[in-house]
Amino acid sequence: MSAIDLLVVGAGAAGLMAAIKAADEGLRVCIVESMAKPARKLGIAGKGRGNLTNTAPLAEFLKHFNRHGRFLKASFAAFFNKELIDFFEKEGLKTVEERGGRVFVASGRATDAVRCLHHAIERRGIRLLTSNPVRELLIAEKCCHGVILADGRKLEATRTLLATGGMSYPLTGSTGDGLRMAKKCGHTIITPLPALVALKPEQTLPENLQAVVLKNVSAELRIDGKKEAAEFGEMAFLDGCLAGPIIITLSRSAVQALHAGHKVEIVLDLKPALDHATIDRRLLREIENNRGIDIAGLIAKLLPADLRRYCLEQTGLIGSKKADQMSAEQRKILRLWLKEQHYQVAGHAPWEQAIVTAGGITTTEINPNTLASKIIANLHFAGEIIDIDADTGGYNLQAAFSTGWLAGMSAAQAIKNAGKAR
Repeated sequence: MSAIDLLVVGAGAAGLMAAIKAADEGLRVCIVESMAKPARKLGIAGKGRGNLTNTAPLAEFLKHFNRHGRFLKASFAAFFNKELIDFFEKEGLKTVEERGGRVFVASGRATDAVRCLHHAIERRGIRLLTSNPVRELLIAEKCCHGVILADGRKLEATRTLLATGGMSYPLTGSTGDGLRMAKKCGHTIITPLPALVALKPEQTLPENLQAVVLKNVSAELRIDGKKEAAEFGEMAFLDGCLAGPIIITLSRSAVQALHAGHKVEIVLDLKPALDHATIDRRLLREIENNRGIDIAGLIAKLLPADLRRYCLEQTGLIGSKKADQMSAEQRKILRLWLKEQHYQVAGHAPWEQAIVTAGGITTTEINPNTLASKIIANLHFAGEIIDIDADTGGYNLQAAFSTGWLAGMSAAQAIKNAGKAR
């Protein structure tokens, strides 16, 4: 094998973009990937539709990241959402913007984005070695000289980029190996935790709630009894868990609080547009306008079919009883159930179902302007392996593409500068 300028470990969104940018800058690039095919996680992004980025302006975009979002300013300044959309357009992939600024693959198939990137590296002559897991980095005197593969072979390179992802969706290749390698050479790892993941309540949810989706509801996250955050939109009951967009957005803080030993609670409001007094007036109005209606019929006017039996079970109300016989206390019980459903959170869905990883290599040990290690020379990082994670909506993938682009460009500049200095 001829000399390698940049060796990229990991053929996900970050690694592929880094390789493409570095090759465009004239470097001889090689990618090593543990899986048989590249970018498997990208192929399932956006529920398989490929939510590549979001059109939110930079200031708004950064608000969707964890407390280290500012670390990404240089990456986004170099390559942001417009540049990403233009890049895919030039490579032959069309995109479409949808609600909330989400940008999807126009065909609705995330695998088309994978094929696009695969063709892009082929056209640039970038070598891709699949089914080649890396055992460890090749380090000597605080400098990275390449990697040692699982079979013992050495691949030497002028510079190395670690873009192996975090630990979410391990079947796609994100098994935490890169974090282990970074730790071995001296980097600090913020404990990886699943983020953007369904939350498991203490109480067992009835089977008839399986896959029930609720729209226009709100969820409040309480930690040790205090409100931490709230979200409005869509949620779902799935596999005995609270799931859906608003829940997984809250899950990042919820999982971290659980891990730290705090009491975590989700409070659902099924009627966020109505206060208690308004709901009570509506109940009385429905009873007045529908003479002889029973409680089950009254509830049917308030809730979708999938929730009616659950409501009766939870409130203890008798569905066959006439609604006009409800006491003020019974109406209050119903109101409270509609406005304040309390779920003590006991855990979360497994890593296999987490969309991203919270935690990773601490940002304090990485130069944000080059994504180079501050500890090991000639080593760069990109993507989810870094302690940066965001809400759902295209933000995480944009961070992967942007950090990959900047890391590839920085590696090229460093190599060129070293050549001039000789």
